[in-house]
Amino acid sequence: MHASANEGPNGDTTLLFGLSGTGKTTLSTDPKRALIGDDEHVWTDKGIFNIEGGCYAKCIGLTREKEPEIYDAIKFGAVVENVRYTDSEPRTVNYEDTKFTENTRVCYPLESIPGSKIPAIGGHPKNVIFLTCDANGVLPPVSRLTKEQIMYHFISGYTAKVAGTEMGVKDPEPSFSACFGEAFLPLHPFKYAKMLAEKVEKHGAHVWLINTGWSGGKYGVGKRMSLKITRRIIDEIHDGKLEK
Repeated sequence: MHASANEGPNGDTTLLFGLSGTGKTTLSTDPKRALIGDDEHVWTDKGIFNIEGGCYAKCIGLTREKEPEIYDAIKFGAVVENVRYTDSEPRTVNYEDTKFTENTRVCYPLESIPGSKIPAIGGHPKNVIFLTCDANGVLPPVSRLTKEQIMYHFISGYTAKVAGTEMGVKDPEPSFSACFGEAFLPLHPFKYAKMLAEKVEKHGAHVWLINTGWSGGKYGVGKRMSLKITRRIIDEIHDGKLEK
């Protein structure tokens, strides 16, 4: 699965599906929950496990105030790419510099995130979240999905490519990637959608669609959904408030 995962203090596991730029790494790295992994997982008859052992985060505009766990993970042993250094201080990255690209990245071991789950395994997910960056300002901030909607949104894999995720993208462009990871699929997407629906039903998982894109109008009119608001929505999914 092209998805991140974390675990709550009571052992409840959450999966977050999404394409590049939708917030998988940022939102799964939650100070109140143990990170299992930020990008690639397997869901078996026993639960989920991470198959990477590290994280690959976008770091454009990164600050300790906004994302302290990721910021502090950039230390000896981390690898940064596509970044520029400050002119005044050697070996100090300028996270605001977009002269060459917005697709600046950092790779670091899972152990660099405080409280991460080692070994990186978890139980069957209680919540499954589809992340989409809607540049048209149409999708609401959060939706609870029915069984039919789960399969529809999983198969369509809608988001918008934004600057910094792919070469040549300057303004957001609609994008569809089956199962939020079409490039990785050896079988027909319907096969995976059926598997997901069966697992969700068997284990009683709740499935949500969260828009991390634009609100109040499309790109250029509205504004990008605040990370603070999205985190609050996910907190209320985890504590059961939205379920009510």
